[in-house]
Amino acid sequence: MTRLVLVGPPGAGKGTQAVALSEQLRVPHISTGDLFRAHVGQETPLGQEAKRYLDSGELVPDSVTNEMVRERLAEPDAKVGFLLDGFPRNTKQAEVLGEILGDADVALDAVIQLQVPEDVVVARLMSRGRADDTEEVIRRRQQIYVSDTAPLLEYYADILVTVDGVGSVEEISGRVLKALRDRT
Repeated sequence: MTRLVLVGPPGAGKGTQAVALSEQLRVPHISTGDLFRAHVGQETPLGQEAKRYLDSGELVPDSVTNEMVRERLAEPDAKVGFLLDGFPRNTKQAEVLGEILGDADVALDAVIQLQVPEDVVVARLMSRGRADDTEEVIRRRQQIYVSDTAPLLEYYADILVTVDGVGSVEEISGRVLKALRDRT
């Protein structure tokens, strides 16, 4: 059983690593972005609620995100394990995740932090060439990530695994898998 959370600043490569690791670990990659798109596309009640916030450029409230994650973790493929990407983002969401897992009588195995220097993620994000990816905006997102995520890292300190997130996809995946093996 592998129940993991992947955290790291915007541009750290979480999505790329989540896909690679979920294949290697044979567990579903559960991304809040994918959940939002699926619910909005299927016009579920949660999707309609999320869309109102997304359309206005606001963050989807925790209550909506939590319920989407709760439903997704109840699906059969997630019973064998999962890799969460983008959730939890704060300690309140972490508490809800703990309740969801506690109800199923399971727990997280590890929280993997991809550590990447700010200058590296700024360069990565600026190279995407998106209009809203100015250096100032990117650095502000990094500051928000640090302030929002620092308490989360402290919350999960006993199961936190920090991995160098600089290198090829294969190198980073290898570091994560080795760090997970070394924990057991």
